[in-house]
Amino acid sequence: MAPGSERIFDSLGHFGRFQACVYFASVFQAMSCGIHYLASVFMAVTPNFICGIPGNVSSVLFYNSSESSIEDIWTLWTSTENYIVVQLENGEIWELNQCSRSKREVSLDLAYEYNGNKSIFSCSDGFLYDDTKWKSTVVTQWDLVCDREWLAKLIQPTFMLGVLIGAVIFGDIADRLGRRRVIWFTSAGQFVFGIAVAFTFDYYSFVIVRFLLAMVSSGYLVVAFVYVTEFVGIKARTWASMHVHAFFAMGIMVVALVGFLVRTWWVYQIFLSIATIPFVLCCWMLPETPFWLLSEERYEDAQKVINIMARWNKVSTPCKVSEVCSVQHDNLVSGRTDDNDTSSTKKHNILDLFCNWHIARRTITVWLIWFTGSLGYYVFSLSSVSLGGNEYLNLFLIGAVELPCYIIACIAMDKLGRRNTLIPFLILSALICVLIMFIPQDFNILIILANMAGKFSIGVAFGLIYLYTAELYPTIVRSLAVGSGSMMCRVGSVVAPFCVYLRSVWIFMPLLLVGIMALLSGILTIMLPETLGKPLTNTLVEATDMGRKKKSCSEKTPPAHSGAALEKIEMFGQETVSTEK
Repeated sequence: MAPGSERIFDSLGHFGRFQACVYFASVFQAMSCGIHYLASVFMAVTPNFICGIPGNVSSVLFYNSSESSIEDIWTLWTSTENYIVVQLENGEIWELNQCSRSKREVSLDLAYEYNGNKSIFSCSDGFLYDDTKWKSTVVTQWDLVCDREWLAKLIQPTFMLGVLIGAVIFGDIADRLGRRRVIWFTSAGQFVFGIAVAFTFDYYSFVIVRFLLAMVSSGYLVVAFVYVTEFVGIKARTWASMHVHAFFAMGIMVVALVGFLVRTWWVYQIFLSIATIPFVLCCWMLPETPFWLLSEERYEDAQKVINIMARWNKVSTPCKVSEVCSVQHDNLVSGRTDDNDTSSTKKHNILDLFCNWHIARRTITVWLIWFTGSLGYYVFSLSSVSLGGNEYLNLFLIGAVELPCYIIACIAMDKLGRRNTLIPFLILSALICVLIMFIPQDFNILIILANMAGKFSIGVAFGLIYLYTAELYPTIVRSLAVGSGSMMCRVGSVVAPFCVYLRSVWIFMPLLLVGIMALLSGILTIMLPETLGKPLTNTLVEATDMGRKKKSCSEKTPPAHSGAALEKIEMFGQETVSTEK
């Protein structure tokens, strides 16, 4: 957004009634992104299970407990190493394990312990599942256990891969065709593909449709972030942009609520998909942003939108497009006259982020923070259902704790500084990961509170890294820096599910990995320069000199409205800005 464009908000208001309506309508649909991103935590649950029975059961034995049906045994099931002994109506006695079954050669009496000969068979008759919590999941629907367990573990990573691809594709389309059209398509796509997931006929169609759902969900989140930012003035832009993520967190809370109420996976998916249908029905009324229209030289359409904004905000004399364009043209001419550095017209690539040792070290640190923030965010979120106690309440609290963390991030980064906020919260999240390892496993409440604290601290760091990245790099490579950082963020989101699966190796392995990465990131952040109140740099030389003890100029530079807002002016046209999630 060119500085001259800000005159629109000086005339119409930075966050008037029109902007409020557009903002809350757009971010309401962002809840559906949070819903679909975390839906698999309940939809792909693997309940207790054993091999199917090759006949009708007459009696069941589990240690010293004798029951008439297997359903009565599940309350006693404590370990995957357990097995159940059943006697069939024809007198055969079978031992049922999770991934195999064995027939006793001697069937004299029904006893749990047996040292005689047994014939081992595969689970050719399917599996029996514990349906006390979930009547049906995708795991039970398509028997994604034993030698097919790896297919279940690919559900979340393939979704996150769709998130990565969708952000790139729809971000580019939004710059070409406009924000409004992409918002129409992606919001409708979330509803259509969300419903379609519930009616998939096998595992592979399920994964493909979920992949498409991930693409449109990610595309919506990216473009909606840009869309609302282009309608909000500089005075409210920092808070408005940060709190888009708060609605994403509310989507996680909706997942917990619907999961508690609905225990059949395809019904659960339908309810999640229709949760935001009001937006799908009214999104066609949203206007295109005036700044995209101006960039396409559609001045009459831009003036119509400005007039609508003025009418809603009760402004009697709205600014004219001709005035805005005149200021932009003057700024452009003066910028070209004063700029003798040919590097601004040069094509830049990823190697420019490693042009010298200082910038390279900064890039590696920033990438690591993006990766760690995403990894920690999803590890805490996905692991919440395995903490013990009520898994639905756990996920709800893990989502709810995000709401205050963005408020704290906004306040702290403008009062303490970006680096001085980032360092303590990264190190705090590492310490919390270590602390959780020493909490006894029967202290469920304490474990849950500690995980909430970990999610809170990593959420603060995760919330401000985009803003900090924008200020650390010069104008000529700023979008490249944020875009590459957000790609590392998506890599973290793809890796996170695999990290959570390491609980089967050691229950604290995910926390150990997050803790190590957070501690390393926090230590390396110490070497980054503080950017609060500093002017944005334009060249790599200026960015390299940032943070050095040459204060003669920087001390004379007064801070702008808010450092957290200024970088938005330079950055918000990029489609990658909201890809932290």
